[in-house]
Amino acid sequence: MTPNPQSERHERWQLAEVWGDTVDLKHLVWAIVIGIGISVAGYFLASRWLMSIVESKQLAQAYAMLAGLAGCILAGVICARLFPPKREVTELDISTDPAWRAEVLAELEKQPGGLGTVADLPPAVVSELKELKLYELFAASDTTSTSSSSSNGSRSAPH
Repeated sequence: MTPNPQSERHERWQLAEVWGDTVDLKHLVWAIVIGIGISVAGYFLASRWLMSIVESKQLAQAYAMLAGLAGCILAGVICARLFPPKREVTELDISTDPAWRAEVLAELEKQPGGLGTVADLPPAVVSELKELKLYELFAASDTTSTSSSSSNGSRSAPH
């Protein structure tokens, strides 16, 4: 079965980007309608009920606005249940790529003060680096930088 290009165009047309997220326009319209319906209904119902209980009209309207706000939150929960996300999030772990790690270390060495040495780190930082499996990376970088600076005849002072 071959994909229908017209249905793909129609499917793409239904999607839009809102606040950095891709949404289905049909679901967005339904979510807006549900949100308005629940929050306005909550406001008016609470307003009528509170007018009969509270003596001050302004106080009744203020509490009714809180009921409308609670209706917005309720509508958000309902819409989240009705319209689940359709995207699939996949993460590419580039942190294990040796080329990327070498590039990051080179950038860190260019920073003012340089990369420093592993021996200067407090024990808590060393243990955290070992937990993250980054200690060996910095230790290897430390030995390469000391051997290259000693082969040049000078060693930079720690900052």
